[in-house]
Amino acid sequence: MLPDVIADGLSVLFCGINPGLLSAATGHHFAGRGNRFWQVIHLARFTPDCLSPEHDRLLLRHGCGLTTVVARASARADQVALAEFHAASRDLERKIADHAPRTVAFLGKGAWSALSGLRNPQWGPQSARLAGAAVWLLPNPSGRNRAFTLDRLVETYHALRKSDTWEKTIGPRRQPPIHAWSAG
Repeated sequence: MLPDVIADGLSVLFCGINPGLLSAATGHHFAGRGNRFWQVIHLARFTPDCLSPEHDRLLLRHGCGLTTVVARASARADQVALAEFHAASRDLERKIADHAPRTVAFLGKGAWSALSGLRNPQWGPQSARLAGAAVWLLPNPSGRNRAFTLDRLVETYHALRKSDTWEKTIGPRRQPPIHAWSAG
């Protein structure tokens, strides 16, 4: 089981679809060699340094956290069934309500489409809120997602980082302690 990296009142909670096999085995988010998440969030200015998966908890110092919609690990995100998203939705909503991040950023259309019922949502801010949090939809940073170059991923993630939402209502408020509660 991949533990969440979460604390109360985060600026953004990045929400992956489900853990990859290596992430589940190591206990660290986005651990796959080809995954571009850590490089993308650094280049998009969420972190001053490029973190490694082993240091995923350091994200809390920057007002960011990590979770997944579905807890079950798989080799590919397309191996997650629609029923699994529906079964996980109540737990995800409770987690968001309990920890009150300002924004939840879904990484990939699959999870948000399943949860929202939207057939083809657009990248960027969504009109819906989830348990009081603003919702953004960002491309999946997996190396398997060849539809997005590194530059395009950074541009899309940076749109959240430079948004009025981030600058006016999200920006760093406080730094949660590094030993903040980790959900399972």
